[in-house]
Amino acid sequence: MYSHWRYANEFCLSVPLAIARTNCPVTTQAKPGCMSLGYLQWLYANEYMYYRIAHMLSSAEHPHIRYNPLRDDWILVSPHRAKRPWQGQVEKGEDAAIPRHDPKNPLCPGNTRASGKVNPNYEGTFVFTNDFQALMEDTPMPEPSSDPLFQTAQARGTCKVMCFHPWSDMTLPLMEVKAIRSVVDKWAEINKDLGERYTWVQIFENRGAIMGCSNPHPHCQVWASSFLPNELAIKDRTQRQYMEKHGKPMLVDYLEKELKKQERIVLESKHWVWLVPYWATWPYETMLLPKHHVLHLHELSDQAREDLAVMMKKLLTKYDNMFEVSFPYSMGWHGAPTGEWLQKDCSHWQLHASYYPPLLRSATVKKFMVGYEMLAQGQRDLTPEQAAEKLRSLPDVHYKERNK
Repeated sequence: MYSHWRYANEFCLSVPLAIARTNCPVTTQAKPGCMSLGYLQWLYANEYMYYRIAHMLSSAEHPHIRYNPLRDDWILVSPHRAKRPWQGQVEKGEDAAIPRHDPKNPLCPGNTRASGKVNPNYEGTFVFTNDFQALMEDTPMPEPSSDPLFQTAQARGTCKVMCFHPWSDMTLPLMEVKAIRSVVDKWAEINKDLGERYTWVQIFENRGAIMGCSNPHPHCQVWASSFLPNELAIKDRTQRQYMEKHGKPMLVDYLEKELKKQERIVLESKHWVWLVPYWATWPYETMLLPKHHVLHLHELSDQAREDLAVMMKKLLTKYDNMFEVSFPYSMGWHGAPTGEWLQKDCSHWQLHASYYPPLLRSATVKKFMVGYEMLAQGQRDLTPEQAAEKLRSLPDVHYKERNK
């Protein structure tokens, strides 16, 4: 506001005194000395301020686009659309009773899977090779093609399933911190082990049927591949370019600036920050970032792992408290590539986890990424700042545990 006033006054001072005296804005008579120069300056400054205010962008009201430096693309933000009535598809609630142990569930302890293998009576985490893998370890090399429009490359890899807990009715936010810490340690172990053999190790969790999860038992998946997937190839390029230009890893620099602004921070601890990215696409999309520079999960210190377990319980509790439902999402970890990349300089990378929840207005109304989003660019209604404020305001105690 002050800068606008100062700019207007500087402009008025540049107007010759004779012109100011003979062009009084509040009189139709052009006569010398009709008004002081000081009053004219004040009047012009205020008119300028009113004009600027009337035409100033309000990110909470007006459509605008935001740049995503990680993906090198733009997202359309349309906050005014949040007011529109909804008569579209309504999802079913997903908090139906789930048996603690289902003898027909292939992920439960002691049960037989489709492959004929029997699960051990595990009491903590349990990892096994997916019975229906998307990748195979021994895949033949395809014939080379000279046609640029028909290219094929070899794809080798393996797919694992990791159960978090022996009980099917348990979820991460309801687990004890000690049990979540076991999940974190197992993630780190798998990332290190498979990373010695494969270029990329993708740890991800699809939670809820709305996100394509075919089994309610608490679990995640790990896909390791001999190639760098598309999303990560983009992130490697953008982070490398940022490092070359600014001399600092992009997400390290970004977190420092977000901590100063405090506009999109949801939770902060000694080692971690949970925030809504400035460029978030999904309604309540968030990112989990370490406060120190680290490239891989297995490089996290003991203190950082313990703090991560506490942070995960808190953030997932807030998610569930949003609509008092087991909040669906897809999440995953992104760090520096592995395999042959371990011998390269990957200091431009920063470890981070991303959460992509689809729910928008309630437990039954989700955001659809169709039409414009598929054919043009991503779009969101709720602003990232509004989403962060909503998440911050939610209770820290899980809704299922309030009356215990």
